[in-house]
Order: sequence, then structure tokens, then C-alpha cells
Amino acid sequence: MRYLYSIGISVYYLAAAAAGLVNSKARLFVSGRRKLFKTLAGRLEGHGDRETVWFHCSSVGEFEQARPLIERLRKESPDKFILITFFSPSGYVLRKDFEYADAVMYLPMDTVRNVRRFLDMVRPATAIFVKYEFWYNYLTELKKRGVPTYIISAIFRKNQIFFKWYGSFMRRVLRCYTMLFVQNEESRRLLARMGIDNVVIAGDTRFDRVLAISRDNTARNDILDAFTVGRKTWVAGSTWEGDEQIISRCLRRLPECGLILVPHEVGPSRMACIRKEFDGYTMLFYSECAGKDPAQYSRAAAEADVLVVDCVGILPKIYKYGSFAYVGGGFSSAGIHNILEAAIYGCPVVFGPHYSKFQEAKDLIALGGAVSVQDSDGLHDVLERWLLSSETLERLSLICTQYVESHLGASDKIVEYIFKNR
Repeated sequence: MRYLYSIGISVYYLAAAAAGLVNSKARLFVSGRRKLFKTLAGRLEGHGDRETVWFHCSSVGEFEQARPLIERLRKESPDKFILITFFSPSGYVLRKDFEYADAVMYLPMDTVRNVRRFLDMVRPATAIFVKYEFWYNYLTELKKRGVPTYIISAIFRKNQIFFKWYGSFMRRVLRCYTMLFVQNEESRRLLARMGIDNVVIAGDTRFDRVLAISRDNTARNDILDAFTVGRKTWVAGSTWEGDEQIISRCLRRLPECGLILVPHEVGPSRMACIRKEFDGYTMLFYSECAGKDPAQYSRAAAEADVLVVDCVGILPKIYKYGSFAYVGGGFSSAGIHNILEAAIYGCPVVFGPHYSKFQEAKDLIALGGAVSVQDSDGLHDVLERWLLSSETLERLSLICTQYVESHLGASDKIVEYIFKNR
């Protein structure tokens, strides 16, 4: 089975190389791994005898879950060498210059040869994986070498391969972790049924991260100020085409509201799709205003129906401008993006139907601070109801902030266990 797994990894890489002929993300996935070990050797120069702590994140979302630990570790143990690896190009490209890391790399593909070469070079004292990272060869080799290995903010569901009759091969990787830090009781129960008891219910470190972002988010933004002054505003963050279709149809029936649209991807093809979808609305693009004096765009911002934020990295700081929020991704099987970034500012949240993988979405729906919709009519009904009552919005806003505040502290639990109890 391990042999078939390794073949599958190689086939995946070849498929990415083929896709790279027409897809820029796949092209980055492959090109970023060329001469990877030579690049790694250069990044490890000056390492000396420093103890290496290796964090592996799939992409940007998982990095945000690891970030509270990384920042605290850098502050409390500046002597340690912090290595971060990414599987996805979107994570690597955005965080390759992260100031709290000594080195940021792509993860070599999970073949036996790559794994042994990588671990021989890095010699990690501690390995920390985030949420869904279950790489068979890496994990089994780390266990063989006696490297303390952890997974943080993990969440398990009964429909995952580990809990199927045919999942015995992947179940082995769960026994490679020194400790599994999970988000909820359901995850602990599922693991216990397989005899895996080295589990701590620590919660989700994203709660700590969004709080840190909100506390640091004190500066005003002249462009957003000019757009939001004197009117209700909703922020639609991390949107895809499916989200934008129902948003554009709903917006026509909410003329009193301004929309800040922050698409998940901002390349030329996506901007062309957005221009077409919102044809008929008065649109303003963030890039057209950036760097200019407010006098040059204030009138256009006040008259625009839609402000499109066509740059990356600032969405978590934009949600504070919303009376409520729409979070994208819920019309694809991958599921919704981070709703906590909106909830910390007291924004009630709406999203599409694919949210079952996300505990915070289910929790906030149960509490009333979030709603899932199927189409533009459903979205309009929810937003119209919220707009008709400021008291309702205030109540839901309090639900959202209290929910986030009640789930803080996962980072403290994890850091205490990994780095202070050994």
C-alpha cells in the first residue's frame, strides 16, 4: 500500500506539471519545487546548532492557525530556528517573507527519498502540522527518528477516510503523532474509538489570531472611509463566481446599502468576470484610489454602489467597516472561508450551503449569529430582515463577538504543552 501511495504522489506531481501549461497556480506549484533542496541548503546557512522547530501548513488559512504559536515562540525563544513549509503556492507566495520565520519553503513531495533527504538536512527537534496535514512518509519517518510531532487545530468527522473500513492505511499516520490537539469533543470521541487517546481538546487557534488582528487594526483607511460614510455597508469577503452571482442579484433590491467586494483571487480574468457580473452598478476599484489624495476619489467613492478591493492581504482588516458580512466559498465543495475574521468585529455572517466541515459555522448558526443561504432570494430575505431592525443587528453583533471571546486560549494550551512541559 505504501508503494501505491508513493506512486500516487508522483502521479499528482506529474498532473500538476501538465496542468501548469494552462494554469498559473499549478505552474507555481511545480516551478517552486525545482532545485528545492539547493534552495533549502541556502536557507539553512547560518543555522549552526540552533534547535529547529518545523511548522507545516497547507496554505494561507492553516498558516493563520499556526501564526499565534510562531509569533509567541519567536518572542519567548528567539534562539530557535523556525522553518515554515507550505504545500500550496498561494500560501508560500503570500508568506515567503514572513518576518518571524528563519526560512520559508515549499514542502518537497511526500516520497520516501524526498522525506529522508529533507529530514537529514533540517534535523527538526519538533514538527508541528496544522489541521488536515496527514503525509504518510513524513509522519512515519518522523516517528522512526523519534522527533516529537504534533498536529494542531485538527478536526475529525466520521465521513473521513480514517473511519472507513478501507482506511487502515491512513489510520496508521494518526498513531505517528506525539499529541493531537483537536478542536472539539466529537473529534476526541472518534479518535478514542480507534484507541487513540493522546488527544487534547485545545480548540482552534484561529480565534486567538483574529483577536490579535482586530486589536492591531486601529488605523483608518481613507478609501474605505470615503465609501462607507453615511450608509450601511456589507463586506463580501473571499468570494468566488458562485457567490458573486447571488450577491449581484440581491444588491439590486438593497439600494440603501453599499457593497465592499473582496474576491478571493484578483487576477485579470477574475476582475473581468466581476465587471461583467456587476454590469449596471456603479463600481470603484481599490487600486484606482490607492496612493491618491482623498480629494481625488471621495466623490466617486460616495456615489459608487460597489467598491472592489482588487488587492490581497487586507481582508481581515476590512470587515470592521461592515454592518454585516457575506463570506465566500459556500457554493463549492471546498467550503466557506474564515468567518471568524468577520465575527470578531461583531458582523453577523451569511454564507452558502457548503459549511458542514466548519465547526464555527455550525455553532454560529445555532446561536443565530450566522445564516446559510441557497440563492439570492434567501440572501435578500436575511439582509432585509437585518436592515429593518437595528436592535436585531446589535443583538446578533453581540452574539458574534461573545462567541469568539468564549473560544480564546487554544494557543496558550498548545504552547504550554509542547514547549514548557517537556
